[in-house]
Amino acid sequence: MQDCAVIGLPDDKWGERIVAVVQPRAGHTVEATALAAFVKQQIGSVKTPKQIEVWDDLPRSKVGKVLKPDIRARLVPR
Repeated sequence: MQDCAVIGLPDDKWGERIVAVVQPRAGHTVEATALAAFVKQQIGSVKTPKQIEVWDDLPRSKVGKVLKPDIRARLVPR
């Protein structure tokens, strides 16, 4: 993986759900189900993201920091 961001999004049942957005390295692919299985094995099912998105590029500031508010705005329907 090149980079990732983990955010909380509104959830009707739990109040908030964990969502991970990952950016694979150039020329590589990431399978969301395989990544979820790996995370579940490493840290448990409670902390495993309920949704994993694979994006070619993450939104960044001018200094290269990942902009989580921009990710949240893109994922939350208005």
